[in-house]
Amino acid sequence: MIEFRPNAPKWRQIADILKARIADGTYPVDTPLPSEHELVKEFGVARGTARKVLTKLKEEGFAYAERGMGTFVAPANTPES
Repeated sequence: MIEFRPNAPKWRQIADILKARIADGTYPVDTPLPSEHELVKEFGVARGTARKVLTKLKEEGFAYAERGMGTFVAPANTPES
């Protein structure tokens, strides 16, 4: 688990961590992002917080969802080769 900064919402801090992982190639294009359950387990947050993280990543264009499959890294916001 990480130590959260008190001056920023937890969901934003986790979203920033996931965006950094996308940028550094930890999560390549079209690969699944952690599920809500995995985010809850890794970061020790409520399921609603984990859901908001994934929702915001989709809204910001970093991820897309496939019904019944999960949330995946979108190609638009990854470093170009």
